[in-house]
Amino acid sequence: MRQPDMQKVESLVGRLIGDVGAAVSGALVVLGDEVGLFKAMADGEPVTSTELSKKTTIKERYLREWLSALAAADYLTYDEKTDRFCLTPEQAMVFAEEDSPAFFAGAFQVVQAMWTDEPRIAEAFRTGKGVGWHEHSNCLFRGTERFFRTGYNNNLVADWIPSLEGVEARLKAGAKVADIGCGHGASTILMAQAYPASKFYGFDYHMPSIERARAAAKEAGVDDRVTFEQASAASFPAQRYDLIAMFDCLHDMGDPVGAGKHVKESLSPDGTWMIVEPFAHDRLKDNLNPVGRVYYGASTMICTPASMSQDVGLALGAQAGEMKLRKVALDAGFKHFHRATETPFNMVFEVRA
Repeated sequence: MRQPDMQKVESLVGRLIGDVGAAVSGALVVLGDEVGLFKAMADGEPVTSTELSKKTTIKERYLREWLSALAAADYLTYDEKTDRFCLTPEQAMVFAEEDSPAFFAGAFQVVQAMWTDEPRIAEAFRTGKGVGWHEHSNCLFRGTERFFRTGYNNNLVADWIPSLEGVEARLKAGAKVADIGCGHGASTILMAQAYPASKFYGFDYHMPSIERARAAAKEAGVDDRVTFEQASAASFPAQRYDLIAMFDCLHDMGDPVGAGKHVKESLSPDGTWMIVEPFAHDRLKDNLNPVGRVYYGASTMICTPASMSQDVGLALGAQAGEMKLRKVALDAGFKHFHRATETPFNMVFEVRA
């Protein structure tokens, strides 16, 4: 028997208590988001559990426990003098304001899917088979849209597109754009709103996501310039697009090289392939940090199984890094590949023939 260092054991247990608390709080965030508690507190007015019950029709005894738990997590603020709870402006941005630059509730829905779908992933571990995106729980699809939309709202029009040589000018003048792996269409719709002279085509193999994207485009008033169709990355119509974008999905594909070849065939001669991927360094040791922790976890439970469920099953993973992504583009026949810009969470690559 190896003899453990008990001080190190105590330190690890202390960290685990924090991690278990975070996991529990995540479930309470999903719950509060689902039944409208954060939005009911968005005005910042301090409330007792009884007052919040009157605003929401949720039973007071449940609210007393929920409020106390999230105050302990520092997700809500508690005033012991008045026995009231409130959302500070910062907490409201994170939990109640859907279009804020820091909205985070969707991330917890993604984590919810990991817990819900764990038995399927365990079976995949045992058999070596994959788990397709479409086989996950619905909370993954909605959570992915809400989580990634925050990054798109902050960066897509303001930074990512302007970082690509000549692309913004073409979009303003009128271009043809394909958004591959569009999901619920958040990125497609955002581009359509920013560049009304251009036409946008969103493609995803998951038909329920396409149906949701169509409804979202209509709600946003851009359905006259946006078309959503069911198609895979290897089969979407080749229409000589000026820009083909892939947002956080290339690493999920079983055959990203094959998808890249189809992109090359589908671009206009001077077109651009924009690849947005989770931020990652090329060496494992450089990714052992809080961001890498999240991405490797999501990759284990979602991204790698998705790729392994498809033909080829290259399984790049959500922390592929620039070197692996560059190899995919070069193997697909592209000659020019460079990092256009980055954020703490994403890398943006400009690829040309």
